Amino acid sequence: MAKKHVEGTAGFHHHYPKLAVIVTCHAQGRDNAMAVAWLSSVSQNPPLIGISIAPKRYTHELILEAKEFGINFLSLEKAELISGTGGCPGRDVDKFERFKLQKEESLKTSAPILKDAYAAYECTLFSSYTIGDHEWFVGEVVATHYDEEAFTPSGHVDLEAVNPALFMSAELYVTTTRDGTRHLERAQYGKGEWVT
Repeated sequence: MAKKHVEGTAGFHHHYPKLAVIVTCHAQGRDNAMAVAWLSSVSQNPPLIGISIAPKRYTHELILEAKEFGINFLSLEKAELISGTGGCPGRDVDKFERFKLQKEESLKTSAPILKDAYAAYECTLFSSYTIGDHEWFVGEVVATHYDEEAFTPSGHVDLEAVNPALFMSAELYVTTTRDGTRHLERAQYGKGEWVT
């Protein structure tokens, strides 16, 4: 396979796919929801997760005000819903009404938790940083909601029960399958014995 070498990012799409989620928040007397694909675990203890949101987004303003947010994990079957919440402005549209988003009761925050999510985190704002043209919000997970049937006994997503929505950029969504899953012991493969 021939590789191409260019300066810069060449479209800035080579780090995809990424898990697509819906970030929710409540402030200014209303609920809001927004699709996010730029997220990452930050720390295990305390449990921290980061999301990247542009300052021009209404969700950015609401998170700064509320100091909390929800992260909702949905399946590929809900890709239209994910895309829809990312494709219309929350300042002008009540997304919960437009997309008929159903909520479950939150435990520790006012952030809405989506009934369609196979898992969700309630987060309080731990810190935030302006990095380039986005704000990196770090949330501490204070409550977790999950569908037990969507997970294996070891706590991993059961790919026979759920097709996690993965965002490929440019409005493309994909998922993975159990056939594509391989369990590799780090200690064994770290020795490099498999390399030929």
